[in-house]
This record gives sequence, structure tokens and C-alpha cells, in this order.
Amino acid sequence: MIKFKVNDNVKIMSGKDKGRSVKIEKILPSEGKVVLEGANLYKKHVKGFGDVKGGIYDIPRPVAFSKIALVCPKCKKITRVGFKLIGAEKVRICKKCRKEIDVK
Repeated sequence: MIKFKVNDNVKIMSGKDKGRSVKIEKILPSEGKVVLEGANLYKKHVKGFGDVKGGIYDIPRPVAFSKIALVCPKCKKITRVGFKLIGAEKVRICKKCRKEIDVK
């Protein structure tokens, strides 16, 4: 089971955006990477053709799982993720405050 989910709040631990808190936009499990909202942006020069307008666009690039840390929604600290079985359901928990991260 992947420890991160879409819309989780994470903190970037290394790279040019180190220290920023952002949300996860997309997860690429086969590559072990995530795309973050407004972070790790690079410039792409696009030539105009047809109805596509040319220019310089900001393109978000994926970041490795190892470069981000989850921010617990309860205690607001960066934490590692643990798992706990509640009935037949597997639930993510915060390793610092021991509370559930996934609340329905």
C-alpha cells in the first residue's frame, strides 16, 4: 500500500523547493514519484501551430517519494506513516500522535 494519497499535505525535504508545504496532485506508483501543486516547476518553450498558442509555459515535474514527508492533519507535524488494521480495513496512522490520517 502506498503511504501517500492525492490531496495529502506534504512538505518538500530537498531540492529547489525545500521547506514548502504543498498538496499532492497526482501519484505515479510505477515510478515512485508524485506531482505536486505549484512545486518543482520548469520552463517549456512551445512553438505555436494551428490553434495552439506558442510561448513559455511552466510544467510541473514529478518528485520522488523519498524527497517529501507527510504533514499530519491532526498534530500538524511532519511524520512517517504507519498502518493499523481496524476490522477488515487497513488505515494509515501518524507515527507521532498515533491518530488516524484517513478520516471519512
